[in-house]
Amino acid sequence: MEVEMKIRGLMMDPVTNMPIVVLKDQGSDVVLPIWVGVYEANAIALEIEKITTPRPMTHDLLKNLLIGLETMVRKVVVTELKEDTFFAVIWLERNGEIISVDSRPSDALALALRMDCPIFVEEDVLKNSKVASNVNDRVSAEELRKWLENLGEDDLGRYKM
Repeated sequence: MEVEMKIRGLMMDPVTNMPIVVLKDQGSDVVLPIWVGVYEANAIALEIEKITTPRPMTHDLLKNLLIGLETMVRKVVVTELKEDTFFAVIWLERNGEIISVDSRPSDALALALRMDCPIFVEEDVLKNSKVASNVNDRVSAEELRKWLENLGEDDLGRYKM
């Protein structure tokens, strides 16, 4: 089963100094952090901040191609977690035909933001994620909610490019 999630923001992992995209289930306190590359985090941050660049960046190019080919992005789904690596699928529709495209979650999320389509995570991914399950085991839903609510602009949504 798929759980619809929203991008809550971006933050830096203080240990690895790598960017993290924080996904949150709108209907519960479940969060899923996904570590991403610097370039992908920049692509996500640009769209979150609604910053336009003088020339199209890679994900903007993908959006322009899809629109030009009259292809809709129906949804993106984080489908698997294997050996600490997340996998995703982008679901496209063109002329009534559904097409699935393998993707890194970071690219799927960057495209989802640009195409304004829903983001889903397979329930098994949430169950099997060490971080998500450890967070759920260690802290109550109330503590997690407070932690998310207390993330400041410097922690979340203002990723430094």
